[in-house]
Amino acid sequence: MTTHSMLWRRGAAAGLALAGAIALSGCASNDATAPKTTPAAKGNSESGGKQPDVNGDGKVVIGVLSPGDINDKGYYQSFVDSADAFAKEKGWTVIKRGSVPPSDALTAARALCQQNVDLVAIGASELKTAIPASEEPVCGKSAWYVPMQANIDQTPKIVLSTDDPNQSMLVAGYAAGLKMKAAGHTKAGFITGIKADYSVAASTAFLAGIREIVPKATLTTTYTGDFNDSAKAKEATQAQISQGVKVIYPYLGGATDAAAKLANASGALTLTPGTDRCASTSPKFDISVLFSPGDYFRAALEEFAKGNLKMGTTRVWQLGVDPYPTVKICNGQGDEDQQLSEFMKKIGSKEIDAAAEVKRLG
Repeated sequence: MTTHSMLWRRGAAAGLALAGAIALSGCASNDATAPKTTPAAKGNSESGGKQPDVNGDGKVVIGVLSPGDINDKGYYQSFVDSADAFAKEKGWTVIKRGSVPPSDALTAARALCQQNVDLVAIGASELKTAIPASEEPVCGKSAWYVPMQANIDQTPKIVLSTDDPNQSMLVAGYAAGLKMKAAGHTKAGFITGIKADYSVAASTAFLAGIREIVPKATLTTTYTGDFNDSAKAKEATQAQISQGVKVIYPYLGGATDAAAKLANASGALTLTPGTDRCASTSPKFDISVLFSPGDYFRAALEEFAKGNLKMGTTRVWQLGVDPYPTVKICNGQGDEDQQLSEFMKKIGSKEIDAAAEVKRLG
């Protein structure tokens, strides 16, 4: 499931949280084997001691809590995959737990801190109920990283990471519009899970982006009620194909591939919900919309390794300025890549106000 920081979508993860045991071990369920620890480098921190070995025990341990399935091949998995990959490079340990219900987040965070983690990382803002633990003695020697996909108060003990989902969804639509114009298409589809403010907003921004290029384009939006139910996703995809839809955005979690494969079979173009899958062949994606929490998290871990991850601050990621979020056409034709790049640069320079464009065209 996702959470981009589509700030909207990221909020959807709550609907995916599954009940599970809270006791945490070096590697909990929904989890991979952690690498061996090695002596840590030193750096400055506002929580406990020196980053990255905040608690000063001679090793670096990263603790990750996610509300969704960390093996979903999408949004949630990208977060832990980034932690695993970076930790392997550094010889750190990762303790991670997926499918943590928001009601259990506080207990789970305390359990992580009891295992002497140097950094507590929350996979999505649905688990913001864990944040009070950052102020408790049990977590007094841990830094905290929190994606801000909802209203979360900044405190001295956490670093927040956020972006503007209007930007990435508008640009996703723009990229789709370029492909639609080239092929003479006017009908697009958007398939997502529950109908909520964030999913409605994502659909609206996507349509606005398409209309930047194809002014008379229409968008059929289907809410299946479940981001992971492949049967429902396929049913929605088939219904849209029957209506003549030529571009389908499976804005889903675990059901993404099922919808995309069916779209492929009908010749409809597809987009990714957060990660770069241009190299994928089954299913095939035509546009990668990148707002993966893992991309942001890796950048934060790089700062943590240098001792520069400052608690009490908010990192705002800007499309057209930062590496992420961004959008790429997997096989751009003619000047499509150039047009897309110029559009994103205009958003980055504030020449184009994404929110205003969504309001005007959505």
